[in-house]
Amino acid sequence: MKDFVLMTDSCCDLPAELAEEMELAVLPLSVMQDDRTYQNYLDHRELDPRDFYARVRAGSTGSTAAANAEAFMEAMTVPLEAGKDILCVCFSSALSTTYQSAVIAQQELSGTYPDRKIQVIDSLCASLGQGMLLYLAHRERQKGRTMEETASFIQETIPHLCHYFTVDDLNHLKRGGRVSATAAVLGTMLQMKPILHMDDQGRLIPLSKVRGRKASIQALLAQMDELVTDAETVFISHGDCAEEVEAMAQQVRDRFGTKEVIINYVGPVIGNHTGAGVVALFFIGKHR
Repeated sequence: MKDFVLMTDSCCDLPAELAEEMELAVLPLSVMQDDRTYQNYLDHRELDPRDFYARVRAGSTGSTAAANAEAFMEAMTVPLEAGKDILCVCFSSALSTTYQSAVIAQQELSGTYPDRKIQVIDSLCASLGQGMLLYLAHRERQKGRTMEETASFIQETIPHLCHYFTVDDLNHLKRGGRVSATAAVLGTMLQMKPILHMDDQGRLIPLSKVRGRKASIQALLAQMDELVTDAETVFISHGDCAEEVEAMAQQVRDRFGTKEVIINYVGPVIGNHTGAGVVALFFIGKHR
């Protein structure tokens, strides 16, 4: 019987069936689109990602909100009351206040449940990078690792969990302050596609630019070719461009001998900032 619960938030972007199989406790973040607020559940019960991205392509813009401390306290109370400890792994603190909310909940509940342990980890990850981190942690737990051993494994893995992605529409990066208005206009005219990654502080950092969509996909694979140390399992997330990603996944299998490629949508919380057509590749490498 497992003595601790793995908890996270919906920015992990894991397929709902996989998260259920892993017995994850998942708190939803929320997205506001067209004057309505949706909870971002992994099973898309309130907002289907295809509908979300269709609205984005039609020009809809929105905003997002983190999970708050009260939500974490409510979610954490359930396993604590059942006598379980909690290992909570959150969306990068450089991109959201979700981690801080979890820490506040941990501090509040530690006094109420002095015999239980609650550990909160800043994943410094996003989307299926965060999901991959949890997937690997779950495998460690299945091996019988303690919560402390699993937490150490997570901390050791974070600096090696590579996030490389490209976007199809520079205007979303412009709204988020990642590129200037001038760069967005010129880049769109010239079909320039940015290559970005997540650094050791969990921030999204522009890396380079290439011309054309096909070249941007190949640039992601080139980064993997340069850095990968363990290609057995690779994760790919996308903003409603499944056919392109399936072709990319086959290239990963052929090129690196990858046995397992897990693919899912970039959820609406992150997709609100990246736009439709985003493609993100996650793997274990020498460094980020």
